[in-house]
Amino acid sequence: MAPIECIPIGIVRSPYRVRGDAPRQGRLADTVAEIHILDAYAPGLEDVERSSHLIVLYWLDRAERGLLYAKPPGETRARGVFSTRSPARPNPIGFGIVDLIRRDGTGLVVRGLDALDGTPVLDIKPYSPEIDCIP
Repeated sequence: MAPIECIPIGIVRSPYRVRGDAPRQGRLADTVAEIHILDAYAPGLEDVERSSHLIVLYWLDRAERGLLYAKPPGETRARGVFSTRSPARPNPIGFGIVDLIRRDGTGLVVRGLDALDGTPVLDIKPYSPEIDCIP
């Protein structure tokens, strides 16, 4: 199968410098971060303020890629990586649902993002409780 090319649309600015600084789950933290969208993709931000929450997909560029097993916190044995939320995985794509605090030009100020400072952003989508929440 041919490799897939992803081009970042922006970059995360957060207080987290190394993995140990970041919470295990961003939604459990009250930390504010910024997502800076590259100028070429800025027109895609039009009407983003219509959503109170966003889905952010980002590339975990400092994660290990060769692991197929990971031991979740509090568990005694490793499991297949696809049954965990470990950042170490063959394609380290991060997924977060964040509160949109405000848009500042090409920047988005958000709450609840656990990405490290400098993390490449792959995509942003509106969060829809009717579609994205499974009761």
